[in-house]
Amino acid sequence: MRRKKVIAMILAGGQGTRLGRLTQNIAKPAVPFGGKYRIIDFTLSNCSNSGIDTVGILTQYKPFFLHSYVGIGSPWDLDRKDGGVFILPPYTHDAGGEWYKGTADAIFQNIEFIDGQDPVWIVILSGDHIYKMNYNRMLEYHEAKAADATLAVIEVPWEDTRRFGIMNTDASDRIIEFDEKPAKAKNNLASMGVYVFRWQYLKHYLIQDAKKHDSTHDFGRNILPDMIDNGKSVYAYRFKEYWRDVGTIQSFWEANMDLLTDRPELDLHDPSWRIYSVNPVRPPHYAGENSHISQSIISEGCQIFGQVTRCVVFPNVIVGEGAQVSDSILMPGVTVAPQARIQRAIVGPDSVVQQNAKIGGQGSITLIVDGTKIHSKGVTVG
Repeated sequence: MRRKKVIAMILAGGQGTRLGRLTQNIAKPAVPFGGKYRIIDFTLSNCSNSGIDTVGILTQYKPFFLHSYVGIGSPWDLDRKDGGVFILPPYTHDAGGEWYKGTADAIFQNIEFIDGQDPVWIVILSGDHIYKMNYNRMLEYHEAKAADATLAVIEVPWEDTRRFGIMNTDASDRIIEFDEKPAKAKNNLASMGVYVFRWQYLKHYLIQDAKKHDSTHDFGRNILPDMIDNGKSVYAYRFKEYWRDVGTIQSFWEANMDLLTDRPELDLHDPSWRIYSVNPVRPPHYAGENSHISQSIISEGCQIFGQVTRCVVFPNVIVGEGAQVSDSILMPGVTVAPQARIQRAIVGPDSVVQQNAKIGGQGSITLIVDGTKIHSKGVTVG
């Protein structure tokens, strides 16, 4: 096997507890997004478009659907003889084997796999963010800085800084402090969960961290702060394009709604940077004589007979005559019966909203779990 200059490792084992019932049956990276995608499609497509052809996917929480979805990586051109995609769940080394204890431990447990690829550089990625990024540019920046580690960062609203690892930097963007989810931040440069390391250097730190009983074995809490405290050259790579951490119901809904403009920040129609996905084989969508659709994404296999305004509609959805759906996400297989009303809601796969039912309103986003049947005339759920 020839030596790889760079490989990617995608951390995709997250439970996504802040997404509540959206992740009760599947891991967060497998949650549907944008009408035809899964969240992990964006990271996998970034790897493919960046020419990274060896990708390890580290799974843990409810991984079955994610495993079957990724398969051998064909949709992302990762079905390779030399390289390709590798599913890497936790496995038992000996009688003391256990689950991944943290992000750094997940990489540590796969040292043998990484050594088998013999990379110069390793890119550590999260499988649950929405963005398009050319990782080659970050690698070029990393090499130009002669950095020991490089972190992709993005400016976030000050009120959101407590949700992220915050980077405090000097004038050259060298990171002098890593502040994990601070109560009062000194900066608003948030870590995107995208790291570049020289593999042999990171391997040393992972082995040392594994010996520490008081460590949480996490990149943000342990590995990177240790590197910074030891005077290593850790740099921030500023990313100024679209990026969203869809970690809450509100942020997930907002990211989907971001797509519903004539010129969205995240351009899914850009032929130079396609987002690839496992496409269902479905007939074209159909809009009935009395239907009205505006500012909406309508996917394959849908039948629209009612009114749909500012919605993301996944495959095989039926909206009955006289129904009104606005500012909502209808996931695969949803049926909205005639005269039903839905506003500011996320309706889970295969749910049925029966005739005259009313869901949502002007308040917080209403979430309907998978397979729910909403019935009773005049009942408002939300």
